[in-house]
Amino acid sequence: MPRYFTLSEAENSLRRIESLVRQAVSVNADLRELRRDVQQSLQRITMLGGSRINHEEIVRRRSSIDAAETRLREMAEKIQETGCVIKDLDIGLIDFPAIFRGREVYLCWKLGEAEILFWHPVEEGFRGRKPIDEDFIREQSDAGSN
Repeated sequence: MPRYFTLSEAENSLRRIESLVRQAVSVNADLRELRRDVQQSLQRITMLGGSRINHEEIVRRRSSIDAAETRLREMAEKIQETGCVIKDLDIGLIDFPAIFRGREVYLCWKLGEAEILFWHPVEEGFRGRKPIDEDFIREQSDAGSN
């Protein structure tokens, strides 16, 4: 059963995980670059017929990829332990499950935003983001007082 956040709870969790999300986005970017470098090296090796392979360099790059993957996985686990959902580590997009008008929605935050300003229905995703307005806040307050 997922954990459901109020806006206040999501904001408090965000303060705890924002730096971790920032680090995960950075490691993810580094990992993409490492993979691209290895792919380009393998393409060069193939084009040269495999005659000039620097095995030590390939092993070093693969080891770097493995280490970055492990680090990223550990960060993702720490982020998700809070109950939030990682949507996109390319841009640092995180969702917090919540209830609005009796149905599950996501409070939506993207790295660089000062606070959680949007929500969206689960089935609509990022493109369906709607501003958190007074109606949303009032409903959250009413639900919390029951």
